[in-house]
Amino acid sequence: MPRRVRPEAGWLAEAARTNLWLVPSCATLGAAALFAVTRSIDSVAYDHRWQLPSWIIAGSADGARQILTTLAAALITVVGVVFSIILVALTLNSTQFGPRMLRNFVRDRGTQWTLGSFVATFVYAMLSLAAIGGGSHGAFVPHISITVVLALTLVDVGVLIYFIHHVAVMIQLPQVIASIARDLAAAVEHETDGSRGHDGRGRIDGGPELDLLHDMMERGGGVVPAPDSGYLQFVRRDRLVELAERFDAVIKLHHRPGHFVVRGHPFLTVWPADAAPAVERWVRTSHITGPYRTLTQDVAFAVDQLVEIAIRALSAAVNDTFTALTCIDWLGESLCRIARDWDPDPIRRDERGVVRLISAPISYERLIQRAFEKIRQASAGMPAVLIRQLDAITLISRSTHRPERLPVLLAQAEMIHRLAVESVAEPADLADINTVYRELLELHR
Repeated sequence: MPRRVRPEAGWLAEAARTNLWLVPSCATLGAAALFAVTRSIDSVAYDHRWQLPSWIIAGSADGARQILTTLAAALITVVGVVFSIILVALTLNSTQFGPRMLRNFVRDRGTQWTLGSFVATFVYAMLSLAAIGGGSHGAFVPHISITVVLALTLVDVGVLIYFIHHVAVMIQLPQVIASIARDLAAAVEHETDGSRGHDGRGRIDGGPELDLLHDMMERGGGVVPAPDSGYLQFVRRDRLVELAERFDAVIKLHHRPGHFVVRGHPFLTVWPADAAPAVERWVRTSHITGPYRTLTQDVAFAVDQLVEIAIRALSAAVNDTFTALTCIDWLGESLCRIARDWDPDPIRRDERGVVRLISAPISYERLIQRAFEKIRQASAGMPAVLIRQLDAITLISRSTHRPERLPVLLAQAEMIHRLAVESVAEPADLADINTVYRELLELHR
């Protein structure tokens, strides 16, 4: 049986990853729990019920306070340095790659764990400092806790070295582009698995039944307005199927994740219209909107990110042809995967096989158009970019085993060739473009 995919798990994982507070908070709680354990062991040793090993750091209460105070001050200073490095990286990222790339750096696990390790060690040191005080057998000094603080500080030094290297690698354009391509591959896999995982018996790809459903909903359906404005980030399709089954209705989505919805404008159509008011009362539980797009169900977002970097590289202000070529290479690799696997089902059924939801997934044709059109428009008179786009289309076409998907690729190739004829003045460059184009046509003749 196909693996059942819970869409909410992907959304929760993305929401948990795209912040700078969750990992440091968990690390801080872990530091507090570790201190509770070491504090208990120190209490046992203080009551002479256990002999401390010889390698445990020993000393007076004043010496312990001085060590912990110095370490705490150094740690919080390094936290400030880490924050400064993060801000510089984010500023460079926003200027060079575009503001939409900022979330890729915020969701980076290396940054989050670096910040978390230093904050956790600082909290542990402060708890150890507060534990020093009087007792029935003289001053209480948590020797084990102090030893652990020193060990954690040595670990943090290694983490700081790793973080400097990590940031230096992370802000390089090829690394950024490859990271976006990996996110795109993961999003494609998640969406295709989700489409195979639901009970979609009797899939409708078009024809009279689907046309009849659309016609019925347009003539006799009730419109449910969007309750909030913002980018549609996540749609709970299973929840919409449950609502439609509860009210014995069919629901049609007007938007897909990545679209901007406006409060009060049509969001759903419900047939029969009598069920629309009941569905409207529950519509807030079926989706999530926000101020930005995410990759959870929006495959086109990753394509748009790669296209944006390529367009910035081709602008007169930057003029970085090789970055654009790198983007085209990774777009070609990702679109090969899409050509093989992308086949979203717009129809969702209930357990009895009754159609309950008609969604609006992005088509293969639209993904191809988004990947090539804007780059083509920005690459007039650039033979290297035009040739690389034709090479990418050739690569994608070799991965396409469905003949009906070839015309959209050949249409893009024809537009690229026509642009080359109009904008490339050098005969030798135009001859190279013609050669690649003819090879593509011969491949499918």
